[in-house]
Amino acid sequence: RAMARNEEKAMSMLNRWLRVQSGEDNKKKERRPYSATLVDSLPEAEKWRRQIIGVITKKVAEIQNPGLGEFKIRDLNDQINRLCREKTNWERRIIELGGPNYLKSSSVLDADGKEVPGTKGYKYFGAAKDLPGVRELFKSEHDLPAAKRSRNDMYKCADASYFGYRDEDDTILLPLESAAEEEAVAQAVLEWTERQEKGAGQGQDDDQDEQQDKSDAFVAHVAVPSKEELERAALAAKKRQMLAQYASQNE
Repeated sequence: RAMARNEEKAMSMLNRWLRVQSGEDNKKKERRPYSATLVDSLPEAEKWRRQIIGVITKKVAEIQNPGLGEFKIRDLNDQINRLCREKTNWERRIIELGGPNYLKSSSVLDADGKEVPGTKGYKYFGAAKDLPGVRELFKSEHDLPAAKRSRNDMYKCADASYFGYRDEDDTILLPLESAAEEEAVAQAVLEWTERQEKGAGQGQDDDQDEQQDKSDAFVAHVAVPSKEELERAALAAKKRQMLAQYASQNE
């Protein structure tokens, strides 16, 4: 028995020495400061932020179980919200110490990767979204119809500037418009001059073509009857044919 007792003492002393060497005892005694302003070291602030994120991750995984009961779920949801606020305080302290800005991407996501719903900074995680009264709260927020603007409300926003009556008072717009107008006028004059020059040359060509057409025109040396004369001649021939046929029948 004495020998066994001595071996147990030696093993306990060895285990204690190993823990001291590995620093586990110091880790157990080290506690997170209750206020982020008490820390003046950036690496230490980063360490406490990572610790809080680990605790939040564990509690979010735990609150996914709907069989915990309403009171346990509400308690877990309150703890997660307190940890989220504490994490935000540490992130602000990290910015003050010259560290990166984690607040830009500090939106809280659920297990599906969607942003956690909530009101006025209070978020609902996991099974807390299905608690009595919570689902109705979200439905009432999303199902509210948008307020329809009346005609009078729309007319209140339509003043003289809306209809362009105050454009002449714009000190920036007027010089730009005058410069654009001068450029447009110069371009129009240039195009008109080019058209006139082309039209003059084309007019001379048309006169020459017209003279050539007159010289090449066909000249008939025999009188050509018109359409009315041909119709009268055909009608007279038809009358003569009918009279001759009527006379032969009488004979």
